[in-house]
Formats: sequence, structure tokens, C-alpha cells
Amino acid sequence: LPDNLSDALEKLKIASTDSATDSVESCLDCLLKALANNSTEASMKIHEMGVLPLFPTLLHPQSSCTPKVANIIAEVAKNEFMRSPCVEAGLIPPLVQLLNSTDQEVLLQTGRALGNICYDSQSSKEQFASTNIAEELVHLFQKQMEHEKKEMIFEVLAPLAENDVIKLQLVEAGLVECLLEVVAQTVDGEREEDIAQLKTASDLMVLLLLGDESMQKLFEGGKGSVFQRVLSWVPSHNHQLQLAGALAIANFARNDGNCIHMVDTGIVQKLLELLDRHVEEGNVTVQHAALSALRNLAIPVVNKSKMLSAGVADVVLKFLQSEMPPVQFKLLGTLRMLIDTQAEAADHLGTNGKLVERLVEWCEAKDHAGVMGESNRLLSALIRHSKSKEVVRTVIQGGGVKHLVTMATSEHMIMQNEALVALGLIAALDLVAAEKDLVGAGLVSVLHKLLSDERSAPEIKYNSMILICAVMGSEPLHKEVQSLAFINIVSKLRAHENKTVSHQASLTEQRLTAQS
Repeated sequence: LPDNLSDALEKLKIASTDSATDSVESCLDCLLKALANNSTEASMKIHEMGVLPLFPTLLHPQSSCTPKVANIIAEVAKNEFMRSPCVEAGLIPPLVQLLNSTDQEVLLQTGRALGNICYDSQSSKEQFASTNIAEELVHLFQKQMEHEKKEMIFEVLAPLAENDVIKLQLVEAGLVECLLEVVAQTVDGEREEDIAQLKTASDLMVLLLLGDESMQKLFEGGKGSVFQRVLSWVPSHNHQLQLAGALAIANFARNDGNCIHMVDTGIVQKLLELLDRHVEEGNVTVQHAALSALRNLAIPVVNKSKMLSAGVADVVLKFLQSEMPPVQFKLLGTLRMLIDTQAEAADHLGTNGKLVERLVEWCEAKDHAGVMGESNRLLSALIRHSKSKEVVRTVIQGGGVKHLVTMATSEHMIMQNEALVALGLIAALDLVAAEKDLVGAGLVSVLHKLLSDERSAPEIKYNSMILICAVMGSEPLHKEVQSLAFINIVSKLRAHENKTVSHQASLTEQRLTAQS
């Protein structure tokens, strides 16, 4: 770097004390030039020379060099390593004060500076949390009339609101009321800026609900006025509000108590009506958000039967044709949550040929691991919760057996186990019909691998042995079991430390010996 930067920094130190504005201005110009030339190097130099602590005094609302100083801070704070030093130099309080300025240039540069300092850095957000920035920003927001200024404050708020402590401070400072007000003012607006503000305000509202404490505070046991207002967004005619309303419900639905209360107060109906509108209107983000909310609401056991009798499964099935992986993923998750422990519903859905066909198709969705995993899990869940011969038949006819065998080799133990239990039920309920598919999918060698693998969990070993016993009634499968010398592995497992495993190993060994 040229010496003139060092000179400028030295001069600045002297000039800032006797407030000789002209010489300060020329020093600042030199800094800006150096930053434009090589931001990282110049920033390091500025830091090393200890110039940052001079800036608070130069950031006077009345001073003519304020926009330049704010601009320098914004440029410096583009470098991640400079964000903490900016906070430590005490730059935040004076910058926050400047947000009250009427000068557009000052506002622009101040907004940039604050935005850059708090961008992506937990260290500095912690320090923001210890200033009164939340109150300042909310207070400032309440006073602003102009769209540009509101947008600029939003741009500072959004990254700050990712911090849970600041979320709570913003809620306590009354930001939510401001946001609801913006929504009310702009919901019918046609202008670009109304649409932009509506989006920003409702997005920010959803962001505040991502914090557990701030969410619970706004829920107020379901009596909260905020919660009620957000609910009224769901039936709105505005897609952006429908989206934010559904996302907000999904966020409120993060604990059982809230979920149970919401289902009892009739939220499900609102979400179903919303989904029904989007079978035709087909807004993917709204579909995804509404399904997310339903999936979360279906987690507590007491909600499942209530939601099923409200017709949730039937509305969700209308989206089977969707080609959008995020929607497919949520649809599968919602159905899987709903039928958990619900035998009748599992039976009803499991004998739906169209659904099973689509699941088998999605089990092959190699590009979308999430959809693939969820459809395998739903296929298995339909069998496990219904324990019905008709469901097993539907899955065999739909070509689902081979996917369950593949699922037994998943790297997730929970999925392996779900697959083995479903396969056990298939073998117990209709081995004759499944025989060809089980042979074709190489079930016996999969079981051999699972049993001989040291790393297999006890329940995997146990369920694999149950399955071995279950397939012995089939001639071709029985032959494969004999040719792979299972008896050697099984007799070793008699000494397994897990009692259930060792006991099952003895039973399996007897069965293999008797039938050899």
C-alpha cells in the first residue's frame, strides 16, 4: 500500500481531535480510495493503526463528513475479520442514532454499515444484543413514512432478527404490532412498493416466530392477539399472506401443547380450505407451507384421529399428481404422521392402488433422496400400522416389495428396522404372493449381510432372525437360507450380550436345525 494511506491515517488521528473538517475530509477521501483499490489490505492497515475508535466522534449527525465515515465503515465491514473490531470500537450506538437522520445519503450509508457489520457474524450479533438497537430500530420504524426508509430499516432488521436474543428484544420492543400494521396498510395495495413491503413485513414476522421464546411469547396460550391476527392471514386472497400465515402456523406448531390447542380451535379446516384453493391456483410455496403446518399439527397422538376425521388425508391426496419435490416430500411426511398408530387409516390408504403406485414411482426418485426416503418409509408404515393382508396385497401388486428390501440396506438404522418389520409382516401375511419378489430382490443375501455385520444394531439382528424364520415356509427362500449356511452365524449370536438377540438366536437355530 502507498505510504499516503499511512500518512492519511496519521493525519486523521491528529485532525479528528481539533476537528479541522477540511483536512479530515481529504484524509477520508484517501481512505475510500485505498479501500476501493484493495479492501482487505486497506482494512487491515486501518485496524492496525487504531483508527476505528476515532470514528464515533466523527459520526455526528451535524457533521459534513458523516456520510463518508459511514461509507468507510460499510466498506471495511465487508471483510469478515473487521466486523468484531467495528463493534469493539463502539461504532454501533452512533450508527444507530444516525438512523434518525433526514439526510438520504447518511441513511443509505448508515444502513449499509449496520447491515454489513451484522451480516453473518454471531460474534457481532451477540454484541448488538447488548445495545438498545432493537428498541431504536423499532422506534425509528414507527416514525417512518417513506417506503425507502422502511426498506432500509428492514434490511438492518432481517439479519439481526436471526439471533434469538434479538428476536425476543424486537418482540418486546413492539416490532410485531408495526409489522401487522404494515400488512394491514399494504394488503390491498397494487403498487410495487406495497407488494414489496407486504412481503418484507410478513417474512420478518415468520422469522420472529422461528425463535422458541419469541414464538411462545406471541402464542400466549393461543389467546394472543398476534396469533389471532396471523390466523386471519390464511383465508386472505393474497398469496404472500396465505404463505406467511401457513408458515407462521407451522412455526407455532413446534410443541405438542400448541398443536393440540390449535387443532381444537379449528385451524385444520382453515388450512384445508387453503389447500383446496391451491389444487387449482397451484402456488407451490403455499402448498408446501400448508402441508408443513399440517405435518407438524399431526405429530401429537391425540390430533391424528381428529385430523383424519376432518378429512385431511383426502385433501392431501389431491396433491399426489404434483411434480414438485418439496411438495411431494411434505405430502409424504404428512400422511406418514397421520397414520402412525392409526390402523383404520393405514388400511384405508394402504389399499388405495393409486397412492401405492405413486409411492413405488417415488421410491425410484434417485435425484431426490428426501422424497425417496419418505416414500419408502410411508410404504413400510402402511403395512406396519394396518397389519392387513389387503394392504400387503396392494403393495405386492404395486411392485413395492423390492423397494422395502433395498430400504433394509439403508444407512439409517431406523429405516432399516421399519423395512424389516414390514417385510416380516409381508412374509407372515402372504408369503406365497410375495415369494417371487423376495427372491428377485435378493432378500436372503441382504439378511445374511445384516446378521454377519458386526455393526448391525441389536434390533436389526433380532428382526433379521424373525424374518429368516418367517421365510422358511417358502421352498426357494428356504433353499437359499440353507446354501448360505446361516446356522453358523446364528449359533455365534447365541452368545450375544443382548438377551433378546441371544434368545432369538437359540429359537432360530432350533428352527434351522429342524428344517435342514
